[in-house]
Amino acid sequence: MQAIEKWEVVSREQAFKKYSRKIEKVIFKLPNGEENDYYIKNEGPAAGILALTPDNQVILAKQFRPGPNEILFELPGGYVDSEETPEQSAARELLEETGYQGSIHLVTSCFDDAYSTMNRYCFVATDCEKVSEQKLEKTEFAEVVLLPLTKFRELLRSGKMTDVEVGYLGLDYLNLL
Repeated sequence: MQAIEKWEVVSREQAFKKYSRKIEKVIFKLPNGEENDYYIKNEGPAAGILALTPDNQVILAKQFRPGPNEILFELPGGYVDSEETPEQSAARELLEETGYQGSIHLVTSCFDDAYSTMNRYCFVATDCEKVSEQKLEKTEFAEVVLLPLTKFRELLRSGKMTDVEVGYLGLDYLNLL
């Protein structure tokens, strides 16, 4: 059995860029000596937050998502800005998207997918209280929804949301699975 090794990068070029979206064409030399191209989403770090109120209602943002072309219930989150820590990003995103603040704890980080450079920081925010109105960007349109844990677990199992890993990792961290 052959040992698995990292592939050699032969070349890398930007294939697409718009807003914060970048796609790179990367040609790798494979273990068998052949070269093959892969298209990699070149993305910076992001934070996702499983946020709960004192009575364990999960705070979600209901919004249209262009990729699946669906209205989804999503956990708050977004890109980590260059001048902030992941923890600061999580607090900012939670407040901007929902108007809630709470006690934020890092659970872990994980890869977004096999064809992305994103490192997603997974957080939980507990004892969240509404302290302001949403402060959405001009291209964001979201409604804040509170779901009981039982309904949130059903939503996670349905596969009809993004950032499922943040939800499961957060519930596990809080011993609420």
